[in-house]
Amino acid sequence: MGERQASGEAEKRICVLKFGSSVLGVEEDFPSAALEIYRHVRDGEKVVAVVSALAGETDSLLGQAERVGGEGDPALVARVARVGELHSAGLMALALGRLGLRACTLDPHEMGLVAEGEPLDSDLVALDAAIIHARLDSHEVVVVPGFTAVHREHGVVTLGRGGTDLSAVFFAARLDAHRVRLIKDVDGVYAEDPAKNPYAERYLALDYDLAAEVSTGLVQPKAIHAAKVENVLIEVASLGAGEATTIADVAARKALPARGRKLRVALLGCGAVGAGVLAHFNQWADLFELNPVLVRDPSGRAGGSGRFTADVEAALAGADLIVETMGGADFAADLLCPALRSGVHVVTANKAAVAKHYEALHACAKSGGAMLAYSAAVGGGVPILEALARLDGVVEVEGVMNGTVNYLLGRLAEGWRFDEALARAQELGFAEADPSADVDGDDAADKLSILVREALHVPLPPSRIGRQSLRDIPGDGAAQALARGETLKQVGRCRLLPGGGVEAEVRIVSLPLDHPLAGARNEENRFTVRTADGKARTLCGKGAGRWPTAASVFADVMDIQRALVLRSGDAQASEPALLRA
Repeated sequence: MGERQASGEAEKRICVLKFGSSVLGVEEDFPSAALEIYRHVRDGEKVVAVVSALAGETDSLLGQAERVGGEGDPALVARVARVGELHSAGLMALALGRLGLRACTLDPHEMGLVAEGEPLDSDLVALDAAIIHARLDSHEVVVVPGFTAVHREHGVVTLGRGGTDLSAVFFAARLDAHRVRLIKDVDGVYAEDPAKNPYAERYLALDYDLAAEVSTGLVQPKAIHAAKVENVLIEVASLGAGEATTIADVAARKALPARGRKLRVALLGCGAVGAGVLAHFNQWADLFELNPVLVRDPSGRAGGSGRFTADVEAALAGADLIVETMGGADFAADLLCPALRSGVHVVTANKAAVAKHYEALHACAKSGGAMLAYSAAVGGGVPILEALARLDGVVEVEGVMNGTVNYLLGRLAEGWRFDEALARAQELGFAEADPSADVDGDDAADKLSILVREALHVPLPPSRIGRQSLRDIPGDGAAQALARGETLKQVGRCRLLPGGGVEAEVRIVSLPLDHPLAGARNEENRFTVRTADGKARTLCGKGAGRWPTAASVFADVMDIQRALVLRSGDAQASEPALLRA
């Protein structure tokens, strides 16, 4: 999902995220941490994720080393103790891959991460930053183990308790990252213990010296000292939080933290994507309360009585937020429009509804003061709409924007029959039972219609977009293209014309293998965006499948939740202090 210039040089705005054992307690915590990383990627950042071992794993390893070796050689103990971080780094990269992010992991010796000092309490002194920059050119995320490094004498060392904080600051300094965000189990640094005083103030900002005094036990002192020396901006925050405590060369400020209320959510649809979204909601039960989930047939559904319903009114009752994953243009819009007018916020993955009823949905949202988000409607897990929002002067967008058709064309190029390829796509969850919308170009036309409005700001309904069906292509067409060094792709393209009009179509085209869109594999999507200054950027990632699409949907959900917390904080700030207490 990375953004790249036509020259191939990556535009990198790097954020270092650190995940300690307070948030990586058990294996089930990796999906939530991966969503936190995805949030930063879709905001246009490249991420270096520094991870600790799972909670208790390092103590277990140290205990095992002592039981087996007694008071053994500290250099050998370090080799045992570091295993937990290597384990976590691999699991985090796998969790990110399931969301469709291009992620890799590097061990200390692979990136020249060198430390000096005692085997169990060393300090970092060197990093081959060029290796990490090279990986970030082709990946969105590089996951690295904290707490451990290479030593010229001992071979392997660890960095002492809390060493992952120090690793994160060191990476930020050497990579010229614009910030390092330490993800903790609290949402910042407090002036008092919030568990003892519910009205404790949280620091909005701290200078390095005061931070070293008041964050004892939360941030490693050596990490704060290193940040001061290197002028690294530190943020201390919790998973999913919008606000953070900033540690930098700034004046100290503190205030009561904003506290949003738990949101009541209506989830409409529980197919492949809806089930993935439901899994995410289950991990964030402290923020959301789910109504019975709307499905066609609740009988036989796991989860107990009342968890699912076929009654629309029961599903929508009292909802603050509707998450719609049903599909179908008109029925969905008929539910969403009145909800938006009444102030209910909406997240949808339904490209057909958004494309056909774009103006009506936005008008209803504006009328009701509600938020409307639909990132997953185009590109699945590829944050194309977020990228367009950051760019000025877009004049053309083209893309391989249907993962199902891309998967089918790949199999046809390998000599598969169409019915075989389709059956396999359905087994993998890439294709619906009725694949007509994908195969005939309707799905791509819906997405292209949304892109025209978002990128070129011209109202163009999908009915006015020409399209070509995959059924019109000879059965051996994909194999023939491959034989002559090309590849068949279904490409949607829209272009701003000199007079202000728009040209848009969906076609099956034969591309040379070095074309920016030619590299899309299986269910991947790729988009190339050109701006009036002549620059071109290509984004890629998984455009179909439960987890990439569900990640995009839930990222919209969390954006709305954070926005509502911010609104709540603004409202509290306008009240007299006595009333707030």
